[in-house]
Order: sequence, then C-alpha cells, then structure tokens
Amino acid sequence: MSMERLVMHVDMDAFFASIEQRDHEEYREKPLIVGGLSGRGVVSTCSYEARRFGVHSAMPIVRARRLCPQGIFVEGDYANYKAVSQQIFAIFARYAPVVEPLSIDEAFLDLTGMELLMESPRAYAEKLKAEIREKTGLVASVGIAPNKFLAKLASDLEKPDGLVIITEQTKQAVLDPLPVGRIWGVGQKTAARLEALRIRTIGQLRRTPRERLVRAFGAHMADHLLALASGIDTRPVAPREPAKSIGKEVTFPTDIESAEAVERVLLALSEKVGYRLRRHGCKGRTVQLKLRLGDFRTYTRSRTLAEATCYDREIYETALAFYRALGVKQGIRLLGISVSGFDTSGAISLFHEEARKENLYAAIDAIKKRFGEQGITKAQLLKKRDEDKDNGDEV
Repeated sequence: MSMERLVMHVDMDAFFASIEQRDHEEYREKPLIVGGLSGRGVVSTCSYEARRFGVHSAMPIVRARRLCPQGIFVEGDYANYKAVSQQIFAIFARYAPVVEPLSIDEAFLDLTGMELLMESPRAYAEKLKAEIREKTGLVASVGIAPNKFLAKLASDLEKPDGLVIITEQTKQAVLDPLPVGRIWGVGQKTAARLEALRIRTIGQLRRTPRERLVRAFGAHMADHLLALASGIDTRPVAPREPAKSIGKEVTFPTDIESAEAVERVLLALSEKVGYRLRRHGCKGRTVQLKLRLGDFRTYTRSRTLAEATCYDREIYETALAFYRALGVKQGIRLLGISVSGFDTSGAISLFHEEARKENLYAAIDAIKKRFGEQGITKAQLLKKRDEDKDNGDEV
C-alpha cells in the first residue's frame, strides 16, 4: 500500500510590496504599487491596501494611477527582493527534504512520510509561517493537500496570511463550487469554451461526460480537466537540478524562407529563453544558435559574452548576428537558441541602467506568471502570429 502524499505550497503575500512596506515605515498600511513607472510600465505587485481599489499585478501603471490616484508608486529594488527570497528558501530547506521552487516567492514542499516529526500538519505550517515572519518580517500563505494542484489552490483560498488544509475526504466539497478558471491550465480561452458548453463550476465539469469534453477539446485535454476536477494530480514534487543550459528550438513542418520570418522566430525564441533563465534565477555567458536547413545540414554558432545575461534583447541580438553572418539562402527546417555558462553568483550590477533592466523584466515576468508565457510579447511577434501558426510550430 503506497504512502499517502502530503504536499505543502507556500506563497508569500504581495511579496515585493510587503518588503517595501517592511523597509519603509511611511509605506505601511498605505496603497503601495510596485512596478515600471514609465508610460508603458506595468504593476509587478501591489499591497492589499491598493487591491481594494481594483489594482492588481500585470495591470498597466497608467490604469493603476487612474484607479488609485492616492497610491504610492515605486519602481522597486529587485536585488533586495532576490536576497529576501534566498532567506526564505533557506527556511524551506529546514522544513522539508524536497523543495520545488516555482518562482522567487513560492515553492512546493514535500512532507510525505514526515508525519511522525510533526504534531500535526497544521501545527507544522503554523511553525513555518511564524519562522518566516520572525526572520523576515513577512507574511506567507500556506496550503496543504495530497497533491500539488490542491496544495496550490489551498494556499490561495484565504489570502493574506492563509492556512488551508484540503484532504481526500474534503477535496470535492472545496472544489465543486469553485469556477473552472481555478483549474491549473484553464486560461481565459478555455474558460470561455467551457462557458459555451454551460460549464461554469468545477463540480459541473466533473459531472460532464468525457465524450462531450473529448469532442470539444480532444482526449488529452479532456482527461487533464476531468482529473483535476476530481482533485487528482500525480505530478511529483521535484527539486530543480541545476541546468547546464537553457534553450528552446522549433522544427517547422514546411521550411521557412524569408529573413523576416526567421527574425520573428529568433525573437520569440529569445523571449522564451530569457524568461526561463530569469525563472531559474540565473544568467549565462554563452549564447548558441542552432540552424538546420531543409537538406538537414546543421550549423551551430556560439559566442561567450563579456557579461552574463538573462535579457531577451541581448540574446536576440547575438543570435540574429549569427544568422545574418551565415548568409543562408535556402529554406530553414529548424531554429534553436540556448544559453549556457551560467553565472550563479546572483550579483546585480549597481549601475542605474542595469537596475532599470532588472525591474523592467521583473514586471514582464509578473505578467507571464499571471497569464502564461503568451501574456506579454514583443509587438513584432503580434503582427503575423496567426500566419506563423500556419507555417510552423508555435514557439
């Protein structure tokens, strides 16, 4: 008989804003908005006082100012946030043998088999929350459940300062009344398609015949939706091994010919690689381009940069220079970009321009975390996205 799993999800409440309020007495109990302050900036996060005015992460700063003109707007200090994150993850490591980071301010902890070491799961979570508050002055919300999906859902149910436990016995009572948008992987488009089928709650989804969902979404997605609607998630909590490189490549069903199309694909690949580097908290010095022609001849070009990077623009410019230097005159079957030679020191430049870059990309990543990797992209990629879907795999 297999041991019942016990998974904890810890999510820091309004992380960037809470650090600013901790460090600046004049910001406390005030509507505080952290994000890019330019006309095109977006909200990275905001305090709960600001949320009462309808402000939320990923919102354009211009709209946040309209909703909350009395708010305090700050650009933020990403280097400070990263240092605090390292403190918090050091605490996590003392509470569980396996920790899976999700982002700078949240993680899964696998507590399976640790029941004998704790008075109760609730008491253990309360102890963890108290230590985080004592060591950092910050508040965390915690969810505990038999799997990752339910644990993450639980941590969000009673924010801020929440502690929710879902068991096998209580999971359906918790899930059934919730909107389908609370299911992992259900974004606005999928929710709208479910709404068209008159499926609005997780309970309604769970009771929908599989055949009906297969007709609407295909077998793979139908099974995914039904499993999560029943609170079933078999994904393990897995620590992330240090990657030797981070990359992305795409193979086209029909060779692409135009330089414009190639450059759009390189930009999209650079965007994805940059985002994944930042999610792993690392920068790399070596950028590599992989290019395969229609006749299967393959070229790779790499360059070691003077400074390690995790920024889309620098990765793109390097890869683009490789492509142009190759002078390819025939159809391309595959393109790939990877970054290696990681600098894991986490050092952040003190120069103002570098700090602005850190904060800009922190805001971009906040949008991607909220809406998925397609939540924000470069204008050049929007122009012919529909055409690209026809010509090649989405990158």
